[in-house]
Amino acid sequence: MMGKGWFNYIHAPGGRPKLTRALLKRVLDYALPYRKQIIFTLILILLSAGLTLLSPLILRDLIDKTLPEKNIQRLIFLAVALLLIPAVGGGLNVIQRRLNASIGEGVIYDLRVSLYARLQRMSLRFFTHTKVGELMSRLNNDVVGAQNAISNTIVNLITNVIQAIAVLAVMLTLEWRLTLVSVIIMPLFIVVTKRLANRLRDIARRSMDINARMNAMMNETLNIGGALLVKLFGRQEVEVDRFDNRAKQVRDIGIERAVISVAFMVIVGLISAVGTALVYGIGGYLVIKDAFTVGTIVAFGAYLTSLYSSLEGLANAPVEFATSMVSFERVFEIIDLPEDIPEKENALVLERVNGELEFDHVHFLYQDDKNGGLSAVKRFGRTDSVELALSGDEAKKEIVTPEEAHTQARQVALEDISFKVNPGQLVALVGPSGAGKTTLTYLIPRLYDPSQGAVRIDGINLRDVTLASLSDQIGMVTQESYLFHDTIRTNLLYARLDATQEEVETAAKVANIHDFIMGLPLGYDTVVGERGYRLSGGEKQRIALARVILKDPRILVLDEATSHLDSESESLIQEALKHVMVGRTSIVIAHRLSTILAADQILVIDRGRIVEAGKHHDLIEQQGLYAQLYETQFKDD
Repeated sequence: MMGKGWFNYIHAPGGRPKLTRALLKRVLDYALPYRKQIIFTLILILLSAGLTLLSPLILRDLIDKTLPEKNIQRLIFLAVALLLIPAVGGGLNVIQRRLNASIGEGVIYDLRVSLYARLQRMSLRFFTHTKVGELMSRLNNDVVGAQNAISNTIVNLITNVIQAIAVLAVMLTLEWRLTLVSVIIMPLFIVVTKRLANRLRDIARRSMDINARMNAMMNETLNIGGALLVKLFGRQEVEVDRFDNRAKQVRDIGIERAVISVAFMVIVGLISAVGTALVYGIGGYLVIKDAFTVGTIVAFGAYLTSLYSSLEGLANAPVEFATSMVSFERVFEIIDLPEDIPEKENALVLERVNGELEFDHVHFLYQDDKNGGLSAVKRFGRTDSVELALSGDEAKKEIVTPEEAHTQARQVALEDISFKVNPGQLVALVGPSGAGKTTLTYLIPRLYDPSQGAVRIDGINLRDVTLASLSDQIGMVTQESYLFHDTIRTNLLYARLDATQEEVETAAKVANIHDFIMGLPLGYDTVVGERGYRLSGGEKQRIALARVILKDPRILVLDEATSHLDSESESLIQEALKHVMVGRTSIVIAHRLSTILAADQILVIDRGRIVEAGKHHDLIEQQGLYAQLYETQFKDD
């Protein structure tokens, strides 16, 4: 049971998890900081196992000697011993449980912090390839599963092994013939237990899949965006019917699982009863023949219960242990992910910069391969796998070959981008949707790294500077401004944690949002709601601008998203932008003609290339793509 097979427990047709020496060694390495507590726990396990062996011996003495001899003093002593044994055992269990909890919670803490730190160092590409639900699952459920492997699975395994060996040893000293009778049914016990356990595991796996589909649907339709979509299309009844169907499947599999579980316990109980019956039957016969005493049979019955309980735990121990290891495997997958935006050793710290920005023959290719996110590691016995939310079917792959003259779809996002921005200048980026404007801006704060070429600030390659100091010099407002579900003040202070209230209000005034905030009942303590949904688009955008103003960066990167706003919000944001960009190097994805006219340089991007560059009037005279965009997008301004 516990030999070489433990380390070669590989994927079988039944979908069992893999356990390797390397994985087991790494798990044990993670437990090393808690080796003192683990050693103490093992000592307590030995003491507890020793105590459990005493009660049957006391009962034998009570029946065979104390009562027949009518020894009152010995009777009192044994009765007190029977009381003290569970009391001491209970105390040892409390201490052991405290140690287990400290080990398990310590492992959770170590793993969770390591995971979160690793995720914070991952590039934007990783998050575009990975489901949020999968990350939450690994940070919560898989970390807890990993804790369970160390604090429960391993402890229970060791306890059962020690208890089984100790009980068998005592049984052999008491009566070797009855011990052999007890052992005869062990193969039957192991085979039946393992087969039923496999059946239960298969049902648990189906239950996991069904629950996963139901959970995915709830996650997709009950978040703010999904709920809004359902209401806009009037699909409430459709979603209720869909959920009813999935909840019904969960109900049915739950009933099946409960019935099989009871059947499992009944059959295991019957097998134990066979052994018990044999022991009492043969032992009773030997008692009648005066081969040994009644007390010996009673003690054997108690030991037999303990033995079969341990064997039940050991029969399926390899599967349970390997299943627990799956959580570690999933946790280690994230910890081992390579950083595709690495920070050089001894990287330069950017001090206050002038703001010169240069793109030097930059190419960028989105790598949409399977290594972008997390692998689809099966989570055994769990109900949190990420499945398709609505259809529940595998997504159908469609290959579309675009006509390049009429679409921005392509493999290379940016190709041979070269330009230079002097300190304090404003550069406007214009071009069709999907041309690569946003991708270009994402290279400036190193959300991505160029596939070829270099991006420089004040002549320094961004790959050579620390990420933290680069972030300090760059302020970015994206088209979809994100706000935390917290107060306005907290969202603004995210730019500068040590900013005073006066500085916060000054930034809000520059962004033309202070008067609006003060008009709210709670002012700066107003909670903005999930993703800021309690605020309008213009209000969120101005709060995002205020946040960047409070940061006071040298380089601004703005997606001037005003095209979908009302005229009042647009006017306020345009006014705020004028103040924000003064004295700063600014790269703006322009949506309004006013920004373009104020630009020191306009870069026209099409299919990942700069096809035109210059000022407004010069570009109009060229009668190229910019002139077409002007006629269709900007002329009405």
